[in-house]
Amino acid sequence: MEKEQWNQVLDAPFVQGFVRMTKDGFDQGWHERNGGNLSYRMKPEEVECVREHFAAQDWKSIGVSVPALANEYFLMTGSGKYFRNVVLDPEANICIIEVDGSGEACRILWGMKDGGRPTSELPSHLMNLEVKKKIDENYRVVYHAHTPNITALTFVLPLSDEVFTRELWEMVTECSVVFPAGVGVVPLMVPGSMELAVETSKRMQVYDLAIWAHHGIFAAGFDFDSTFGLVHTAEKAAEILVKVLSMAPGKRQTIQPEELRMLANDFSIELPERFLYRKHW
Repeated sequence: MEKEQWNQVLDAPFVQGFVRMTKDGFDQGWHERNGGNLSYRMKPEEVECVREHFAAQDWKSIGVSVPALANEYFLMTGSGKYFRNVVLDPEANICIIEVDGSGEACRILWGMKDGGRPTSELPSHLMNLEVKKKIDENYRVVYHAHTPNITALTFVLPLSDEVFTRELWEMVTECSVVFPAGVGVVPLMVPGSMELAVETSKRMQVYDLAIWAHHGIFAAGFDFDSTFGLVHTAEKAAEILVKVLSMAPGKRQTIQPEELRMLANDFSIELPERFLYRKHW
């Protein structure tokens, strides 16, 4: 789409995709009240197509240093804002921010028309977008949702990458294809804290999905569809596991390691062997 066709920021396809994803997440029941957050690392051509609508506010400390994101621009949800309201009034509930040349401060350029600031999980979002960018420039989306079934499992399963990965892989055959690297698990930490940001960034060096114990899920992806689909798939697998565990203490049959290896071979993917252990329960 040419620049002259974007008469306002809300006309931009990337903004429309962002708004749609917030509605999709709310419709799934993952965003009660002001729960959850979403951010998108804008492409240079997208920045240029909306730049004329920017009105810069004061610089504010990010609280973390992200030098690899210096001078980049991000679309994100606001702190205390409800996903339910984004589709109704995007300009009041989301914002575009710019990170300064040091990677230590940011400022709002558009949005938050009634006042406010970027998501309280800003350090986690930017730290993890930096981690993923270093792995692959194409990573652009970070998404945190309060997925109920994933969260429920953190009360009954060991908080282990190996256990959560294997249990989710066993629930739906496509899980090992959708997230072949597995999932990471972060123990309970204060939401919005630096500790949570750091621990999540360690998992994001390996995985695209991190489970926050008793809280929800954190995901990264190349675009809105793949990132939402990643969370949707993991949560559907968790829902099936919750149902299975509610029906019987153990599974009569399940997907076995050799069958997971067969799936991996057919789909030309690699599954880490540490997740294909022999169970003793």
